[in-house]
Amino acid sequence: MSAQLAQPVIDTHVIVRNGDKILLSQRGGPYGHGRWHMPSGKLDKGEPLTTGAARELAEETGIEVDPAHLRLVQVVHHRQDEEVERIGFFFEATEWAGQPVNNEPEKCLALQWYTVHDLPEDIIEYPAAGLLGYLHDDGPLDEHGW
Repeated sequence: MSAQLAQPVIDTHVIVRNGDKILLSQRGGPYGHGRWHMPSGKLDKGEPLTTGAARELAEETGIEVDPAHLRLVQVVHHRQDEEVERIGFFFEATEWAGQPVNNEPEKCLALQWYTVHDLPEDIIEYPAAGLLGYLHDDGPLDEHGW
């Protein structure tokens, strides 16, 4: 009997920094309602990772980044539940333009800058694993929830 192949959801997360401050988004949808995470989204079929990450960032915040200015800083293989697993690619925007605007108020309650020394306690666990792995330089991979 052959093993069933994994079919993970592929997510992109973008860490936007302004000095020691990081832009976070407060969830407005049912998943993680009221909790914080980085601008993120699912990769579209046929879309390169950096293109998808830049698209999601622009759609959610209005911030523009050239995909060439997204540096992969962390990968999180996340087990959401018995049925769903996700692979999140966390990018740091090394150059970006624009001021953050909440372009998706139906999905996002707020956009806010937090210093790396005073992050909110209620960051959703999965994106927190990627952000903290990046900030603490814990190595490029986190297997979360397994």
